[in-house]
Amino acid sequence: MKTKELPSPKISKAKKLRNSLSLLFSSKPKTQHFHNRVVLFSTFLLISMGLYFFYVFHSDFEQFNADRRSTTLGFTFMAIALVLFVYKALFFLYTAYNYFRYKPVASVSDKELPTVTVIVPAYNEGKQVWDTLMSLAESNYPKEKIQILSIDDGSVDDTWTWMQDAKEKLGSRLDIFQQPENQGKRHALYRGFNLGTGDVFVTVDSDSIVTEDTLRNLVSPFTKDEKCGAVAGNIRVLNNKKEMLPKMLDVSFVMSFEFVRSAESNLNSVLCTPGALAAYRRSAVFNCLDEWINQTFMGQPSDIGEDRAMTNMILKQGQHVLFQKNAVAYTNVPDQYLGLYKMFIRWGRSNVRENIAMSQYVFTNFKKGSKFGSRVLFISQASRILMSYPFVLFMLFFVLAHPLLFIGSTLLSILVLSTFSALFFGYRYEIKESIWAYTYSIVYTFALFWITPYAIATASRRGWLTRDLAVKQA
Repeated sequence: MKTKELPSPKISKAKKLRNSLSLLFSSKPKTQHFHNRVVLFSTFLLISMGLYFFYVFHSDFEQFNADRRSTTLGFTFMAIALVLFVYKALFFLYTAYNYFRYKPVASVSDKELPTVTVIVPAYNEGKQVWDTLMSLAESNYPKEKIQILSIDDGSVDDTWTWMQDAKEKLGSRLDIFQQPENQGKRHALYRGFNLGTGDVFVTVDSDSIVTEDTLRNLVSPFTKDEKCGAVAGNIRVLNNKKEMLPKMLDVSFVMSFEFVRSAESNLNSVLCTPGALAAYRRSAVFNCLDEWINQTFMGQPSDIGEDRAMTNMILKQGQHVLFQKNAVAYTNVPDQYLGLYKMFIRWGRSNVRENIAMSQYVFTNFKKGSKFGSRVLFISQASRILMSYPFVLFMLFFVLAHPLLFIGSTLLSILVLSTFSALFFGYRYEIKESIWAYTYSIVYTFALFWITPYAIATASRRGWLTRDLAVKQA
């Protein structure tokens, strides 16, 4: 996916980039396509139908529960479901409590800022890598303290040409390298780590754009907390102006980062620093670099989940992993179902692998101070994985036993649960865009429910998946 809103490098490149970024970040998204309006209308039509079905079959629902309670197996199932519901409710309250206690670290002075090496791996990104590098060069960061490296990971399109153009523009402020062949993002980052001279490494995906203050806000926690080993940036969706999937994902990202990771940060235990924007203390990286580059799963080299793996290994060192809400990067996401589910499968497999890895240390004395928060977060993630198969089996049973009641109760649950996401996004940003929270929940429930069970069953498989799509689009 290539954004077309950013400037051509032929005419006043840096100036046009600044203007385009200003327009992007200040503009108010609008539903531009009739197709999107139809989808939104259909969303609320479905929810209305669901409420009607639930109302009509409410007595059947009560009878359904009564029948389940009348048998030993059914009663056991209902008891387990109640325990899980109470657990989820308590965990939500715990997350909300930590969210309200969270505060991002304010930017420190130029003198206090550490030296940084920004690493941008690229594969078949075309012009987008130029936009990424230009946005980094426009950062409000002391030029003598920043080193920008970009590694072309064996691209077969014109990525290298655009990197050379950026090098010509930026001169000694940018160093570019080519891998002899496509080796994967992890190996491109590994080369950058070994070439970098900064006290802090910043990794930025080549389809991401940073704001002027992103870098200084991202690395400021390292100067305030000597135990800080890594910092996660705040990710928003760049290509969310037209297509409905990016609009949905933008609402989902705000919930995932600004609510969930804020809470995790208050516990010093953010579980994943995103590849789109993350920072790592140099010493923390080199403490685990050999283990990270040689990581395997079931005898196979790990070529996915490099961000989650690095985070896990830094947490294992007993260091803090934080989140900076005020360090924002805008990144491209899939705008078609094929790309979306492939991305989710990759994330799901990584999640399975790293939860297994985390289970091996999280209940040990892996760090000084309280370990309660880290353990609660791990249990929450692990339980979500473990319950995926029982959930799918129950869903299929419910569909066969009473399909209309299933539709009604499921859509009612979506209405209730998605309202929090919608209100959160609406409060933080724009209320009219927040309604995509309901559409996203419907899509995820009915079209992506199979992702986690499939990811568990295929956790040992290798492959980036969406890179094949990038080649086709190039």
